[in-house]
Amino acid sequence: MDIQLAARVKSLTPSATLAITAKAKQLKAEGHDVIGLGAGEPDFNTPQHIIDAAAVSMNEGHTKYTASAGLVKLLNEIAKKFQVDQGLEYKQNEILVTNGAKHALYTLFQVILDKGDEVIIPTPYWVSYPEQVKLAEGTPVFVEGSESNDFKMTPEQLSQAITDKTKAVIINSPSNPTGMIYSAEELLALGQICLEKNILIISDEIYEKLIYGENEHVSIAQLSPQLKEQTIIINGVSKSHSMTGWRIGYAAGNSVIIKAMTNLASHSTSNPTTTAQYGAIAAYEGPQDAVQEMKEAFEHRLNVIYDKLVAIPGISCIKPQGAFYLYPNVKEAAALTGYGSVDDFVAGLLEEAMVAVVPGSGFGTPENIRLSYATSLDVLEEAIARIHQFVESKLS
Repeated sequence: MDIQLAARVKSLTPSATLAITAKAKQLKAEGHDVIGLGAGEPDFNTPQHIIDAAAVSMNEGHTKYTASAGLVKLLNEIAKKFQVDQGLEYKQNEILVTNGAKHALYTLFQVILDKGDEVIIPTPYWVSYPEQVKLAEGTPVFVEGSESNDFKMTPEQLSQAITDKTKAVIINSPSNPTGMIYSAEELLALGQICLEKNILIISDEIYEKLIYGENEHVSIAQLSPQLKEQTIIINGVSKSHSMTGWRIGYAAGNSVIIKAMTNLASHSTSNPTTTAQYGAIAAYEGPQDAVQEMKEAFEHRLNVIYDKLVAIPGISCIKPQGAFYLYPNVKEAAALTGYGSVDDFVAGLLEEAMVAVVPGSGFGTPENIRLSYATSLDVLEEAIARIHQFVESKLS
């Protein structure tokens, strides 16, 4: 049979994160001592009270369909979270619970984009942003977030990128892959342009609970009522409560958009997993000690390994302010070790040093690599030592 796939999937670029993780798993299965720094999930288990609440819900018979938008109690808990954390008020019809934050983004693009509509995406970007835009027949428009500006888009760049086809702009703060955070002043300057040009703001805030030092998370939606109306917030419990496999995310914003997203979700997934929703309720209404402990552990790891990383010849790195990734520039290290590109350097690192990192080409910046420090400190220190030895061995 001659299979003809749809054009929309033929244009997709495979996930660089999943590809490197798969290669690392293959080498491990072959008996190699591989250290994987590619995964984008916390290494802590889901807090026990969340697991217990989910088990109780099943034993009590809560195993059937729910409303497509999510359980009313969960919608209320999400609304409370917004009120407490950002002082934002959202009604039930302004929130949609989804099968992970990724599903929230996918559904959003499907309901706001027509063929040829443009979405401005600062680089470096999370790998799925451009692919999801393309699946909705939209056009990704990339704006370079330069290292000299901590990888952040400037108001001037945003203004220059806007055309009569621009529908939305994505702001991811804290950022995956850079860990950088936009300040209130920076967000306000970007937001004013979006208001003037009537551009929808998509604010991905999935890493909001993982902030280090004196830095703080600010949602662009909390800066003014007008910006709140213009913004769709994407969030979830995956990173904050180490619930990646539970697949609970959500979108909050304009009720017209949320209703359209809910209608689409009703025809695609019916509803988020019922048991996982009860777990998410427990995540928000229960103790937050585990969230704080995880954040402190990540910050400690970052402070220990950062200096070790930048001591490696040819590697420079802006110290991240949040999330759990380091995003060093290794272009010089690749050249010093005789590799023609950073992608080749990454491949050599995996094959010879048995350390798996994600090449920056998958995030739109081919001079960088992403290292996740969502693993134990002992493993991280061993990984950095291997990278250092790998580079030094090529210089001798």
